[in-house]
Amino acid sequence: MRISRRALGLFNNHCTLQALSAADPSLDTASRQALNANFTALRDQITTIVKNAVFNNSNLVNGSTNMIQALASSDGTRRITTQAQNMSLSGSIVTIKSTATISTQAKASSLIATIQASLTNVNGALAKLSAGAAKFSIQATFTQKLSDTLTQGIGNLVDANMAQESASLQSLQVKQQLGIQALSIANQAPQAILSLFH
Repeated sequence: MRISRRALGLFNNHCTLQALSAADPSLDTASRQALNANFTALRDQITTIVKNAVFNNSNLVNGSTNMIQALASSDGTRRITTQAQNMSLSGSIVTIKSTATISTQAKASSLIATIQASLTNVNGALAKLSAGAAKFSIQATFTQKLSDTLTQGIGNLVDANMAQESASLQSLQVKQQLGIQALSIANQAPQAILSLFH
């Protein structure tokens, strides 16, 4: 999304400069045609930028996707949602028409206000997308920390059980050794008594 934001900002700034230059009544025809050619190239670039702003088969800036949702709870009842912002030409955000030109001084003059309004709209739309991205980022960080804590907790439980089982095994081994020694001592006592009779 950063690429789209930067590209859209550059587009609007360059278009504003082109339109301002073309609005100059003293501009000759050749210069105006050159500015118009540059403007139409920039105008058409917006379609390419918006079309290529795809991630994971979703495009939040061309009108093909309404929103992106992600689970925010283990039971599936809570979700994080980010609304799409359609920044295609001739839309409600980028109000510049897909056929707009600055081929005349009058067209260039009238287009300046449209470009400025589009720039304001784009900034607002990108702020909304940025807020949505922040929600996803915060949730991802929380989920990762929760996963790390659970993994550590399970590890501690396993370690505690292993220590307990190890202590229990050692206790049984000591009891077994003591039992063997007791039997050995008990077996030696009758032998000692029999040796007295020989």
